Amino acid sequence: MSSTSTTNFTHAAQQAQQWVNELAEELDWAQPRAYHLLRCVLHTLRDWLSHDEMTDLSAQLPVLVRGIYFENWKPLETPAWDRKKEDFIARVEDAFSGDMLEDPDTAVRAVFRLLDRRISHGEIVQVRNSMKKSLRDLWPAD
Repeated sequence: MSSTSTTNFTHAAQQAQQWVNELAEELDWAQPRAYHLLRCVLHTLRDWLSHDEMTDLSAQLPVLVRGIYFENWKPLETPAWDRKKEDFIARVEDAFSGDMLEDPDTAVRAVFRLLDRRISHGEIVQVRNSMKKSLRDLWPAD
């Protein structure tokens, strides 16, 4: 493996770790729990978006975060048709069945704020506009 490849991989790992650290700090959580939340929300968001919007968003994710985003993706089962906020939150809560979320809306909102800080404004506007108003209300205001 060339040193450039190693450097690129190291940089990708650092970027992913920065995202997890930022989320953990905002929620005052341990890093493994923050990683789990990021993963769950990204998977749910991915499955709520049209394939075009999902791939547009993925193009702006750091390489390793993009890998997490696509992990276990089943294209024929997405997008989810019943895309209400309650269903989104329930799916995230289900992933935390052994470690209940005290305030799932706050947890999801923290991931959305992270995406808002890290992804271009134009892409976030498109993602937000593709969601039902109740879920869109969890995104930071413009």
